[in-house]
Amino acid sequence: MQSPCIGLCLLDRDGRCEGCLRTGAEIAGWLSMTPAEREHLMAVVLPQREKERP
Repeated sequence: MQSPCIGLCLLDRDGRCEGCLRTGAEIAGWLSMTPAEREHLMAVVLPQREKERP
């Protein structure tokens, strides 16, 4: 199963992982997401968060 995790697991003050930018809820629910949900998160949501990162 593909994952955006890069092994830098530390939540910032906004509750997002410093490494992969997922929220704690997204990390916790990763295994219960459908493949389409995981793909959407990796292809659309996380790249947008990366662009918005200060």
